[in-house]
Amino acid sequence: MQPPSTPKASSALLALPPYATTSPSRLQSLYSDISRQKHSNPASYTSNIEWWRQALENITRSGMQGRGSNVVLTADANLMSLLRVPGAGKPLALSTVITELRFQKALFSRSEFLTSNESIYNAGWLPGRIAAYVVGKPLWWALEQLGVVGEDGLISGGGAKDAAWQGDFVVISLLEKAADDILAKQSLKAGGPADALYSFESFKREFSAEHRVLTDSDAKVLLKFLERDRHAVVVNSNVIKFIEMANASALREITSVDRGILELKDAVAHLQLQVDEFQRKMNEYTAKATAALKEKHKPVALTYLRSRKQVEDVLKKRLGSLETLEATLISVETAAGDIEIIKSYETSTATLRSILAHPSLQKESIEKTMDAVAEANADAKEIDDAIRIGGDVALGIEGAFDDSELEEELKKLALEAEREKVDVRLGDDSLRTPDTRPSHVELEPRREVLAS
Repeated sequence: MQPPSTPKASSALLALPPYATTSPSRLQSLYSDISRQKHSNPASYTSNIEWWRQALENITRSGMQGRGSNVVLTADANLMSLLRVPGAGKPLALSTVITELRFQKALFSRSEFLTSNESIYNAGWLPGRIAAYVVGKPLWWALEQLGVVGEDGLISGGGAKDAAWQGDFVVISLLEKAADDILAKQSLKAGGPADALYSFESFKREFSAEHRVLTDSDAKVLLKFLERDRHAVVVNSNVIKFIEMANASALREITSVDRGILELKDAVAHLQLQVDEFQRKMNEYTAKATAALKEKHKPVALTYLRSRKQVEDVLKKRLGSLETLEATLISVETAAGDIEIIKSYETSTATLRSILAHPSLQKESIEKTMDAVAEANADAKEIDDAIRIGGDVALGIEGAFDDSELEEELKKLALEAEREKVDVRLGDDSLRTPDTRPSHVELEPRREVLAS
């Protein structure tokens, strides 16, 4: 990497956001001493601090400092030189910016971050020295007390307090993003006990990416954050165990079983690396033997083939050992999983018994409750009937109709209809032509004759 002060370094810096969209005149303003703006022009001061927050975040993420860290910013003279750009010069605002970002909890001193047992999200946890000076005090006065500025402006060097703003600082936004990526990747694991266990070295290998290789420094910061602030891992010596955050009953400690599983897992990984290496050597010897044959160097080709044969014999042994260890690991994981299942059964049984033991679920209580429900339903029916009858009275309805009365009334109507039909028929007979037959008196003898 080129030294920070080279034109190439300046070009790379100016290509980063927000530098790429900032005019030269604006950049000159940002690089000037902005400490007095906090009270004289708060809006401009806030805007400038936000610009610097984005700039320092992108510088850290890009790895431009050449320290290999993607979450820790090193504020020192080298950063000052790195930030120097043509036309704007040295960033006189840097010390003010670092102090303000620490106060806003966007930056944390790495040493304080690693040693504190209190979460960074606790509102009461502030970098002690800054909190003591800044809270309730003008920022300029606070910076004077910290040695960042003097009576006439920014201290340029030489003073004992000049380095108060310098050091390694954890960039919280980058740390949160890195932690989210790790947890997302871990969530894709199969879920066996071995999948949740890592050594420090295997943790770095597993969660490094092509664009972000975890350094020891970054790994320590991430593990502290995941354990203390996210409650996602448990760390004990060289053993790291991911905890299912959704599982409230998950064991938040590292047991001897965990250590045994991790040892098996590391042994399998180590053997797998050996197998891969032996396979690579075999391919290499095969290629060299083929090349020697093409050049008609038969003795050389035979030498390579013998070497390949020796490697092949070792490879077979390693494959056998690897197969045995993998089978053992699977058996151990299965047994450990069975333990967790039995624990879940025990917890479920205890929970069910606790629920069934509740006084509300006892027989007498249930009968009493059901009687009360029946009584309440009866009361509700009485109330409903009373409301309905009251509504009928309000509408002028005397009472409910009796079906027997309706039947009697229906019969009366039927009889009246029949009588009307008879009357109509009799009326029609009186209008007919007089009958020529003899009267009933004359017919009497005939009836007698017929009778005799």
